Amino acid sequence: MTVQAYLSFEGRCEEALEFYRSALGATIEMMMRFKESPDKNAGATNPPGTENKILHAAFRVGDTTLMASDGRCTGSQHGYQGIALALTVDDIPTADRRFAALADGGQVLQPLGQTFFSPRFGMVTDRFGVMWMVLVRQ
Repeated sequence: MTVQAYLSFEGRCEEALEFYRSALGATIEMMMRFKESPDKNAGATNPPGTENKILHAAFRVGDTTLMASDGRCTGSQHGYQGIALALTVDDIPTADRRFAALADGGQVLQPLGQTFFSPRFGMVTDRFGVMWMVLVRQ
């Protein structure tokens, strides 16, 4: 059994994937647009002109595969209340670099600092409303 995070970017998925590629070194493993779906009804309830939006994508950050979509292409920036992705790295310079990249255009919720459980920990909501906890493996 596995559990994977599935992120809906409501029309900004391709932009988000490029951001994570730049900020975290993510690699795109698979991407399908609505117009490429074998199901001709895929995206039928989406607004007109969304056939080039992302129906489904899988991308890898380190050892983790995340899934994503443009969802219903509503354009809403609802965020992910109650959910955070934890990015665990091996050293402080990497934590500093990744945190700064995620914070670009986002909002720092807790600045990076030393805690009892990690030499570096901080929380940030990125420009797409995804909350990240960045910490150094202890």
